[in-house]
Amino acid sequence: MSYDTQLPHSPAPVALRNGLGTTALILGIIGTLSGFIPLFFWLAGVLGLIALILGLAGRGRVKRGEANNKGVALTGTILGLAALVLSVVGAVITFTAVSGAVDELEKIDKGLKDSAPKNPGGKGGKGGTVKALAAGDSSVYDDKLQVTVSAAKPYTPSEFAVGHTKGNKAYQVTVTLENGGTKAFDSVLTTLTARAGEKGTEAEQIADGDTIGGFNGTVLPGKKATATFAFDAPADAKTLTVEVSPGLDHDASQWELKIG
Repeated sequence: MSYDTQLPHSPAPVALRNGLGTTALILGIIGTLSGFIPLFFWLAGVLGLIALILGLAGRGRVKRGEANNKGVALTGTILGLAALVLSVVGAVITFTAVSGAVDELEKIDKGLKDSAPKNPGGKGGKGGTVKALAAGDSSVYDDKLQVTVSAAKPYTPSEFAVGHTKGNKAYQVTVTLENGGTKAFDSVLTTLTARAGEKGTEAEQIADGDTIGGFNGTVLPGKKATATFAFDAPADAKTLTVEVSPGLDHDASQWELKIG
């Protein structure tokens, strides 16, 4: 007599699915490291959110017996949460820094506008004038030096005048230097040149009586100095462009004066 002995079948082993927890750990690490760099707050936020979701899903698999990497999934979840927190902190730091930089740029821009000369075309320091000024306008420099040129007036040179050509006309202008700064201004190096007409023909300076020379000495703070100059211009010229250079530390400014 024979007996068939049947042994109970063991259940097939369940394949463990540890991928979610492992991925959550990797993304959590990268996200957390990115979070320490404020500028990468966006990357930390994205990776942290994904790591958090995958970590929670991995823990669910562990509870159902589909995975056995509980510690890995838990660590990935924690790192994902940490990356999210760092992302928020980084965003605050970044936006605060950007906002501060914008405010500083606005202050600088406002300061430049406030320090710009209020007179048309005037510009201080080494800037010179942006456009030609009109008679009576002033060019104001950064050191508060103010240069003003009067309207051109017809002038009759004497028989001893030098620089006047027969058949041309002569015009006289008055230049005023006003020192509104806190230091004495040396006016000796102040020079004038002129051009006449649309073609910009050089207008020769006339030396005659009071028009000889120019500025001398220093101008103290709060004081003014005035000098008169005469220029020779073609008879058909309608404009006289006068350029004043107050010295080596100041660029020249120009005035376009009507004549004729």
